[in-house]
Amino acid sequence: MSQNIDTVNRYLDGFRTSDHEQVLSCLTDDITWTLFGGFRLQGKQAYDAEIENPAFKGSPKLDVIRLVEQDDVVMGELSGEGLRADGSTMRMIMAETWVMENGLIKERRSYVVELKQNDYQ
Repeated sequence: MSQNIDTVNRYLDGFRTSDHEQVLSCLTDDITWTLFGGFRLQGKQAYDAEIENPAFKGSPKLDVIRLVEQDDVVMGELSGEGLRADGSTMRMIMAETWVMENGLIKERRSYVVELKQNDYQ
């Protein structure tokens, strides 16, 4: 397994447990995160504030369907669930692009689609 894939897996493990230190250790200082249709943020401080979004409670469940790497880019397909602050569950499917620099995540591009009843098992 490559250093980039190892970093992405360590990053995802940190997100699954809301381990801010672990997540931030996988990022460059000038990290950029774009959640298409949602927000764009830059820097570790802004990223840190979004690890535990106030619209959700607890840590998300994230399952990797596949990771693919080419040069300094890792792309992933994931499924997941998050518990909303109101107690409802959000089921989602995600496409993620992580642009890497020296084994760290420099940019994250997220495409998140909320799933309805029978969209995906």
